[in-house]
Amino acid sequence: MESFVIKGPAKLEGEVKVSGSKNAALPMVAASLLAEGKTVLKNVPDIRDIRNLVKILEGLGSKTNFKDNVLTLDNTNIKSCRPDFKLVCNLRASIMLIGSLLARLGKVEISKPGGCFIGSRPIDIHLKGFETLGAKIDQRGEIYNITVDKLKGAKITLRIVSVTATENILQTAVLAEGETEIRLAAIEPHVVDFCNFLNKMGAKIEGIGTHNLKVTGVKKLKPVEYTIIPDQIEAGTFAIAGIASKGEIVVNGFIEDHHESFLNKLEEIGANFNLENDRIAIKPSRVLKPVNIQTEIYPGFPTDLQAPFSILQTQAEGTSEIFETIFEGRLNYLHELSKMGASVVIKNPHQASIVGPTPLYGTHISSLDLRAGATLIIASIIALGTSEINGAEIIDRGYENIVGKLTSLGADIEREVEE
Repeated sequence: MESFVIKGPAKLEGEVKVSGSKNAALPMVAASLLAEGKTVLKNVPDIRDIRNLVKILEGLGSKTNFKDNVLTLDNTNIKSCRPDFKLVCNLRASIMLIGSLLARLGKVEISKPGGCFIGSRPIDIHLKGFETLGAKIDQRGEIYNITVDKLKGAKITLRIVSVTATENILQTAVLAEGETEIRLAAIEPHVVDFCNFLNKMGAKIEGIGTHNLKVTGVKKLKPVEYTIIPDQIEAGTFAIAGIASKGEIVVNGFIEDHHESFLNKLEEIGANFNLENDRIAIKPSRVLKPVNIQTEIYPGFPTDLQAPFSILQTQAEGTSEIFETIFEGRLNYLHELSKMGASVVIKNPHQASIVGPTPLYGTHISSLDLRAGATLIIASIIALGTSEINGAEIIDRGYENIVGKLTSLGADIEREVEE
């Protein structure tokens, strides 16, 4: 068990660079299996989830090299269709290996994927899509045996808009015979980036950035070099940290077009910022006003920024409401904020109220999931006293070198490892 020890309050100042998108890099690593030869991915975040997925690919026969955010994957000799069960159980993104292995080898044996517990995330949407493309599924307990003789294009309407289901089915469909149509496809920036990556490999995907993707199957894909977009959620997290600390920071890698709903809420709450050339400059705000947040599928307000944004709501003058529409377990972090002095009322698993402004105080708290962990770090930076956050390794899943980046901005944060 690892923890972060943070002494506050601190005013953040300086510049920080956003790492590559976690949610774009993970499916690209999995989809690299679709092509024999060396795929080179640039601007890959050096985070725990990437390291674990790379380790799984190595177990399948991939030869890898990961240095200075450049990941090379030589997938010439992929023989195994059985990803390491233990590693899969700890990594939600391992579900993407179903689509890539099914398309490449015609079979996959995989355990049910793990990841943060933020609510129900069933994989039936994925499985239904594979069946529609011709796959046969045999489930025994937590193990899935999925096979296909020949992938054939089909019309697939997703039950709900799902990022991973869109990507998983898409990477299988690009090698299916004929045409595939995916309706209610996700349109997040990292999904668009993934589609562009597949097209560079030789796929034929139309309608990118819309909820209706049309795929013309090809017989073979080629390995390529590709540079991943900046991480939308990390960019938003650092912007929030700067506003909450009443500091002056510049976040480089903040793409305005990826943050329309988030920026609307920053304006509504009264944040002081400027946008220019893929960067956001944060300056101290006079008064923060109460704001209601309702998470939605993109381009609505992102669920992954709902928890970090709550820190601004604790400092706003009045009552703010949160309506989390995506995951029923995502508000649990509010119990930890309450321990720090936040005035919170959790109405049900999806709705809560926050009354501010309230001072926050350092205490012993726990990171319940990736985004909750980042939230507690921001809270600890502006809190009076010392905070200890358990579960640092959870935060490492999605934020590259977060201690180094925040320390460079003036935060007093150290990592402790329990023996």
